[in-house]
Amino acid sequence: MVVLSNNDGALVAVNRAAKALGVRRGEPYFRCRCLLEQHNVAVFSSNYTLYASFSARFATVVESLAPRTFVYSIDELFADASHMEGVMTPQAFGQLLRAEVLRQTTLTCGVGVAPTKTLAKLCNHAAKTWPATGGVVALSDPVRLKKLMSLVAAGDVWGVGHRTEKGLAAMGIKTALALAEMDIRLARRLYGVTLERTIRELRGEACFALEEGTGAKQQLVVSRSFGARVTQLAQMQQAVTKYATRAGEKLRQENRLAKVVTVFIRSSAYDAGGVPYSNQATEVLPVPSQDTRDIIAAAQLGLSRIWREGVRYAKAGVMLSDLQGYETQLDLFSPAAVRPGSEKLMATIDKINREGRSRIFFAGEGIDPEYAMRREMLSPAYTTQWKDIPAAFMR
Repeated sequence: MVVLSNNDGALVAVNRAAKALGVRRGEPYFRCRCLLEQHNVAVFSSNYTLYASFSARFATVVESLAPRTFVYSIDELFADASHMEGVMTPQAFGQLLRAEVLRQTTLTCGVGVAPTKTLAKLCNHAAKTWPATGGVVALSDPVRLKKLMSLVAAGDVWGVGHRTEKGLAAMGIKTALALAEMDIRLARRLYGVTLERTIRELRGEACFALEEGTGAKQQLVVSRSFGARVTQLAQMQQAVTKYATRAGEKLRQENRLAKVVTVFIRSSAYDAGGVPYSNQATEVLPVPSQDTRDIIAAAQLGLSRIWREGVRYAKAGVMLSDLQGYETQLDLFSPAAVRPGSEKLMATIDKINREGRSRIFFAGEGIDPEYAMRREMLSPAYTTQWKDIPAAFMR
């Protein structure tokens, strides 16, 4: 089985059976399509609604067993297991977590348990890489941790990017163990405090708090590549309206207000003979707002300033910045004012749309737009759409 990226462009998830055929993550779908069809590989378009639903269920199960958690991404979270000391071993707790997630969500997951977040990520990597682990690796013994680090590439360590990996390799540092033994002062001088903290974590010194990274976001972006090139202003206006609407939803989920709205549009560098063009425009709102109508108006104003005819646009997006809390003090003497009933209206729209995306939407988004992302092999939304729930009949 494989899962494709936006517009069914490239492989973003590949299971072991598909990997055995020689296909890899990141490979363009058109290059391996014949091979996948030849071996009857199941191919699915990305289904973000379904993934988000399972992600929430996954987090709920883990939180029921480990109350202190930090959701790191849609498919990963950190949990504090210290409350289980003296109750069961880390290995047993990891197995319990994995079994409960499987029982309640049908999802298989890897569990890594260790003294620090970086080591836990390393153990998780091992749990997913080597089937013999049973999906759970819990290590605290220094000797066993060193053995594991000697088997893992430095580039697979959490926080080590591709450029850093290349630089470390040039210095002869190719494994996680070699990285753990690197001179800390040299690491800080060459790569900054983040790598220094990573090394300290590999040595068992906790440097990253459980909730680290949960500070308020500085910006929020919603962007998409188009399923077909956009050449008409009306189409682009619909797309920008849709992205501005989604940005407003996410902003309210964060309980934030935005002061600055930026819209950007661009062509593709891969269009032979096409006119290369990329531009953006920024609008400052009179007062910070969470009202989708304000965001749409600002985005459309920006779009009108950067639109260029004759370009085959491949992507557009809306970014909100200068994010502030609801407690923001407004200038009482400002001619601008918050729309009456704004919060109640937006809350009502959000409540309706929690029953299904776009149950209620702004007319400017259009209906079945031609620019919509291509997802020709979309799996059903089993957990969020009544119409997609499988029917079972008994005699």
